Amino acid sequence: MKPAKIFQQYIWILNTLRQYKRMKLEDISKLWENNDVIGGSPLTRISFYRHRDAILNMFGIIIDCDKNTYEYFIANPEVLADGTIERWMLSTLTVGNVLSDSVSLRDRIILENAPAGEEFLETIINAMKTNHRLRLGYKKFDTEGYVKTVCPYTLKRFQQRWYLLARNDQEQMRIYALDDRMTSVEQSEDTFEMPEGFSSQAYFAEYFGVLTDEKIPMAHVVIRAHNWTPNYLRTMPLHHSQRELASTEHYTDFAFDIRPTPDFLGQLLKHGDGIEVLEPADVRQEMREMIEKILKRY
Repeated sequence: MKPAKIFQQYIWILNTLRQYKRMKLEDISKLWENNDVIGGSPLTRISFYRHRDAILNMFGIIIDCDKNTYEYFIANPEVLADGTIERWMLSTLTVGNVLSDSVSLRDRIILENAPAGEEFLETIINAMKTNHRLRLGYKKFDTEGYVKTVCPYTLKRFQQRWYLLARNDQEQMRIYALDDRMTSVEQSEDTFEMPEGFSSQAYFAEYFGVLTDEKIPMAHVVIRAHNWTPNYLRTMPLHHSQRELASTEHYTDFAFDIRPTPDFLGQLLKHGDGIEVLEPADVRQEMREMIEKILKRY
């Protein structure tokens, strides 16, 4: 069987269990046949177990069985939390499978451009796997280019761009964009040691986006979302600390425990008059000053 078809079956099983939560094998098999996943053939127990093992090896997702009800379910749904590579892989493969069957609609499906810098991903990932240093050719906007040797820690995709978090020779953590600013990438023969217990998720946990600055203190930010904006925030939370405080007919208040970097404030500004920062006072004032600068442009 072609690999693409096998992937399609893995994705179908996962998305079916995510939708229905708990299902007996005979019910899964009925849907399998009705959706023509494999030409109308039934899903045998042996095939299901084989796919279940492959899903575990590929995505780290455990499909378990309740011995009392004989229902199958995803035992570790936290693996598919936002920001994990498993969630990204599943989402990418799901969309790819759908689009591959929709070529006839290519003039009616519009996609964003693929993020720049993808030609460097393989070299960077290989260096991360083996803890090898990288020699980066880099040129910031309106500055002279340079070559720097760094220790690659983390790759992060943010707003259609790839970024590399790396430690430089001065033991400083820096962010490098993989777009037009990165001109070359070469794996060095020198190796490095990752700090014990380092967590990429923890490193970015106090921030929105990729800009990190420990000089910006943690803040309890409360915003008021007007009109339709609350529904956007409920369906697409800005940060893992987001929580809803109160809601009325006209607005909803949300709170964040975060370092309010320019990435975060800029994201709030994207919602225009749909969002108002209530507290703290210094963040509210900073937003006011940013808006005043925008007004001067007009």
